Amino acid sequence: MSTELPTLPYGRQQIDDDDVAAVSAVLRGDWLTTGPAVAAFEQALAERVGARYAVACSSGTAALHLAALALELAPGQRAAVPSLTFVATANAARYAGADVSFADCDPDTGLMRGNDLQRLLTGPQGNAITAVCPVHLAGQVADLPGIAALARNRGLKIVEDASHAIGTSYRDPDNGEWVAVGSCRHSDITVFSFHPVKTIAMGEGGALTTNDPALYERLCELRTHGLTRDPARFEQRQHAFDADGAANPWYYEQQALGFNYRASDIHCALGLSQLAKLDRFVEQRAALVQRYDRLLADLAPTLRPLARRGDCRPGWHLYVVLIDFAALGRERAAVMRELRECGILSQVHYIPTHRQPYYRQLYGDLTLPGTDAYYDRALSLPLFPGMTEQDVDRVALALHEVVAGSGARAS
Repeated sequence: MSTELPTLPYGRQQIDDDDVAAVSAVLRGDWLTTGPAVAAFEQALAERVGARYAVACSSGTAALHLAALALELAPGQRAAVPSLTFVATANAARYAGADVSFADCDPDTGLMRGNDLQRLLTGPQGNAITAVCPVHLAGQVADLPGIAALARNRGLKIVEDASHAIGTSYRDPDNGEWVAVGSCRHSDITVFSFHPVKTIAMGEGGALTTNDPALYERLCELRTHGLTRDPARFEQRQHAFDADGAANPWYYEQQALGFNYRASDIHCALGLSQLAKLDRFVEQRAALVQRYDRLLADLAPTLRPLARRGDCRPGWHLYVVLIDFAALGRERAAVMRELRECGILSQVHYIPTHRQPYYRQLYGDLTLPGTDAYYDRALSLPLFPGMTEQDVDRVALALHEVVAGSGARAS
């Protein structure tokens, strides 16, 4: 295959002229930091996912940290987190001083299940778990209703890590309705990431959604240094108000230790423009996924896509295949190098977090068979809206050549 063809990364932003115009309008305006574009993006995001509130922030990692702080995770407590996720999901609990209990996952989807949480809750550290953070990997939703049923029975708080799942919906088993991820029907907070490889991009950026007014107020404060400008909440009244009882116009109070996790108008103008195209992006990604599925079907069982949840309409972020590298007779690194030589870049999502040196030093070696089985086979292939059908054909042809060259046989 010719190496003169354009290189295909595993993910890439789709920036159009209207996105450039939206950012340019902010640059020519009066606000660069937190201004009207932030408020407009938050309102549009809340409406899009069906949540009462949305809070924009500087990254998905910042959003996870804010969620942990708003739910008051603290030393002596634990958060249940699937090991198969980017490290930021677990790190957020550690930032707040809590510990992490790593959950296993379905080896064929990479998703946390209700029984994975159940095993943690009945284990020796189960009583210390106060929060659970299911991860919607690749765009498919975790067993959120099942996890929520267990969590609510124990009084646990729930944070959905939906960094991969803007545009995803799932079926509510109680009434059959399709529920948008981010609506927080089965959680307290949902977290999104808008990194360039995600379905919509802000450059760097994230957001949280919630239906709880108290959580919303706390998230807003923690995002901005722990400050409040609400006169009804001022504690130092002798400094806050003038002789007539009116709030002094310059006055604010820091009532908690917060952070500078704000998003700018520049980022949110891009996010708002991208959000308007979310449905189109989701449809384009779905069409590419369907073409991959069709072209790679004859490589099973040596190579097959993720198992699909029937109760989920994914907003696909990643296209992951599971490869039996032992049957193929090649290591994953060798396959990735062969694809790279064809101008096709791939990635692995993710190295299980429980294997990371930091967490091994904290908790020792853990046995999570589903997670390990998934990780040992996973490879993410290029998927982004700018891909053409010919690009998918090119990737599929390269994989057929890899499998044929190995002597492996599809069934």
